[in-house]
Amino acid sequence: TQLQTLSLSLLESLVIDEADLILSYGHDEDVKQILSGGHLPKLYQTFLMSATMTKDVETLKGIALRNPAILKLEEDKDEAANLTQYVVRCSEVDKFLLTYVILKLKLVKGKCLIFVNDVDRGYRVKLFLEQFSIKSCVLNSELPLNTRFHIVQEFNKGVYDYIIATDETGGKHEDQDTDDDEELEEEAEEEEAEADTDLIATEPTESNEPGPSNPTKRKRPSSPQPESKKPSKKHRAGKKDKEFGVSRGIDFVDVACVLNFDLPRSSRAYTHRVGRTARAGRSGMALSFIVPKEEFGKDKVLSCPSCERDEVVFSRVEKEQGARGSKVKDYAFDMAQVEAFRYRMEDALRAVTRVAVREARIKELKTELLNSEKLKTHFEENPLDLEYIRHDKSLHPTRVQAHMKH
Repeated sequence: TQLQTLSLSLLESLVIDEADLILSYGHDEDVKQILSGGHLPKLYQTFLMSATMTKDVETLKGIALRNPAILKLEEDKDEAANLTQYVVRCSEVDKFLLTYVILKLKLVKGKCLIFVNDVDRGYRVKLFLEQFSIKSCVLNSELPLNTRFHIVQEFNKGVYDYIIATDETGGKHEDQDTDDDEELEEEAEEEEAEADTDLIATEPTESNEPGPSNPTKRKRPSSPQPESKKPSKKHRAGKKDKEFGVSRGIDFVDVACVLNFDLPRSSRAYTHRVGRTARAGRSGMALSFIVPKEEFGKDKVLSCPSCERDEVVFSRVEKEQGARGSKVKDYAFDMAQVEAFRYRMEDALRAVTRVAVREARIKELKTELLNSEKLKTHFEENPLDLEYIRHDKSLHPTRVQAHMKH
């Protein structure tokens, strides 16, 4: 509007959706400028919508609304009953085993959203599933916007059945439960984000067998030099969309199951994730993996830092869901039968090394950037060709062992 490229003189309705995030992302000055900068007509109607009432929403209400009529929509008990919630307490390794069994045996019918807590985890799960010829797409903040939009479109059309979605925020920009433990959650998120931004900016120096990477990570805080290098690394690795969030604001159609491969960092983020299924009167299932405290850290390669607080977060989830009249049930597996698949799982997991994950991450980023930039004009002229772009191709076809398909 400041560049006068958009005329708002005929505006009739102003809609602010996901209102609880607008100020959290630092857009307060922009909002004030739009509302009080003389860009809008004297008469127009404003709609402010939010799933949660936070201090930011109250602030935004004061900026955008005058004597508003407030409409609170209570969740219908019948609607809540459409969502069945399950939990499995297992080790980090067993997460992969159970995911393999669930998807390979098609224990879940229909489309599934698999949530992980960082980008590396997403590619590790994708490469792992590729070992069994189970196709999936990754959706994360590093991918170009056009690519993300196309992935969601194709998923909604039924082209893909499985999306591995990286929910890095997981409650980071939301008002958390008001006790002292929430500060620890935020600190853990910041540490994970800093470790994650180092990935693409550095060259692969490790061997195919993962393991010796952890000691180098521990040495960084004690050395003053990495402190000065971090901004440049973040700048180079960055091209992440800081406002990207896949657990809310995206309309996924006909999702049969939400699989929390990694439990989110807050009970509120959990609510947003499981809300991707059982929508518009349809039934759905949410299954969450929880790592017990005694199991955390046993496998340093597969361990996810946020899992250390799984039990704390899940206790809040149970409390919140109980207040809504819902219950998270234990998911019963016949572990004797599941154990028969373990040798295949371990064989596949050994093939997914840190180097393989790094290479896959860089390869897909380059491919999607190429599709997004160089072919943009072509697709504008030939829109039907866009349907032939697939995002679930194998990232390491040479590493896939043929016998694992069956």
